[in-house]
Amino acid sequence: MRRGQILAGVLAPIVALTGIGVAILIHRSWWRLTGNAISDLGKVGLHHNWVLNVSLVVSAALAIYYVAGLLKEATSTVQKAGIGIFILGLVFLSLIGIFPEGTSPHYYVSWGFFIFASLGFLVAGIGLGLAGEKDLGLFSVVLFAVGWALALWAKNRYPGVAPAEFIGAFGVIIWHYVVMWKKFRGAPRPRG
Repeated sequence: MRRGQILAGVLAPIVALTGIGVAILIHRSWWRLTGNAISDLGKVGLHHNWVLNVSLVVSAALAIYYVAGLLKEATSTVQKAGIGIFILGLVFLSLIGIFPEGTSPHYYVSWGFFIFASLGFLVAGIGLGLAGEKDLGLFSVVLFAVGWALALWAKNRYPGVAPAEFIGAFGVIIWHYVVMWKKFRGAPRPRG
């Protein structure tokens, strides 16, 4: 994997979370974690909606570049299928920024991100487990189950969906960084 791809993988979640954080700060007078959706920060017609939307598109582009490198290193069909599903989830993430709240595709692309990104990491994790990395396989299954259980609980507990969205997003981010750590600590230096 190229050095630039690894750097993109490190930066992708940071870009998204920074954009979300800045958007929350800009709209702190009305936005509430338990009463809103993250997408409320990027809705059509909202002043500074680009802060959220651009950060999601840039983050998705960085993540896709990184994951394309991961796909080349996958050793099994199950891993490749999972990574492909994960890439589809990242495409949906970029579409959240392109079709913000207030456009007709928004609802579907939002669900697309959470469903395909989490299914992707589950399948890729199972593939890693079947390839001998049992700890990553088990971790992926547990993270998927706990993440979805907590997200569904939060969706039913609070009037806004932001808590469920953050749980889902952090599940994806945690899996991403754990796989990076396990894959690249002690690995030979990346090329170019």
